[in-house]
Amino acid sequence: MRRYARTLVAFALATSVVTGTAGWVSTDAQQALTGPPPGSAQWRADRVLGTGLPDPERATPAEVASFFAGLTAEERQLLLVRHPSVVGNLDGAPLELRYRANALALAAEDDPRYRSLAAPGRRILAFDPRGRGQVAEVFGDLRTAQRVSVLVPGSDNDAGTFDRKVVGHGAPAGMARTLHTAAGPGTAVIAWVGYTTPVGVGLDAATGTLAEAGAGRLTRFTEGLAADGLPAPAVFCHSYGSVVCGLAAHRLPATDLVVLGSPGMRADDVDALGTRARVWAAKDPTDWIDDVPNVRFAGLGHGADPTDPAFGARRVPADEARGHAGYFEPGTDSLRTFAAIARGDTAEPAPNAETAPDTKTITITDTDAETFADVETVADMETVADVETFADAETFADAETFADAQAAPALEGAAR
Repeated sequence: MRRYARTLVAFALATSVVTGTAGWVSTDAQQALTGPPPGSAQWRADRVLGTGLPDPERATPAEVASFFAGLTAEERQLLLVRHPSVVGNLDGAPLELRYRANALALAAEDDPRYRSLAAPGRRILAFDPRGRGQVAEVFGDLRTAQRVSVLVPGSDNDAGTFDRKVVGHGAPAGMARTLHTAAGPGTAVIAWVGYTTPVGVGLDAATGTLAEAGAGRLTRFTEGLAADGLPAPAVFCHSYGSVVCGLAAHRLPATDLVVLGSPGMRADDVDALGTRARVWAAKDPTDWIDDVPNVRFAGLGHGADPTDPAFGARRVPADEARGHAGYFEPGTDSLRTFAAIARGDTAEPAPNAETAPDTKTITITDTDAETFADVETVADMETVADVETFADAETFADAETFADAQAAPALEGAAR
């Protein structure tokens, strides 16, 4: 009877996630953007160098890096101006080439949503205008950085909202900028909006479908950094981004995984992540994510709370942070700890917080499944507010020198 009661409670909680009694709201389902970069068909068909080019979908980042290493400067420039959308998103290609390729792609883009991304001096490491759009921007000198961090955001983030000025430290660009400033010289931070995020906190946010697609893209992106000779990054994962990181953890080349405001990582504990990276977790006392039940049932919910001591993560202090978007606010204990992790200054484990009372983690296995009927009452949870904020960006100095597209005809003539 006790086993039946536990299963019934879990079913009620899972139902509450879907129906909205736990604060989830109905939104349009998102279709994950997957596959190779735009323009890949033309790239595959191009024989301008007298041979085939590496397949953007099948070639590994290491193979891409090896290909570009064998080209002359003129050949690289020729491919850049003929296929900027491919080169700019090709994991393993030299980052300097990707910056210039994405500058060209953005200059040719007529969608007003992306106009601000084309501002001179921005270091755009990836840009895909399809769908809601995806983008990655670098803060700091990635080529010379001794320590690199990648920031993976949660719901409501895409290339179209990347520059929306709402909360300077609460959206991907603001988080990355404040982390880079706090971490100091010798570091670089990448704001990576390279997957299709949920919109709002509806069914997409309660399931792992978008996170599974994002995990593959994040893995390939970080493998591309390694293939280009860059240090293994610390990966900071906010909200639904922590679900992405949890699913990618076992194959992600990272020194640290830091989750903040996490609804769960789709793992029961650190060992289940299968990673050699150090795992850290932060949740401030006022974060609405604490009202979301840590349940996994029939594909819904994301499981154990990473800040629960039983999960085994190193606890990041976050008593000074406020709300779901306050972890990177200047002056907070959470940002100070994040900066230390980004610098590699945290060799010793951080002490765990006291065991939190009233832990809400419930896991149901297939052997527990029974037939449910007449379930009339589901969990009565508070309505969740303060959902993901959007990106805030400014015009940056330290401009890169970008390729002149007008040189393309001369380069093509030389190739012929």
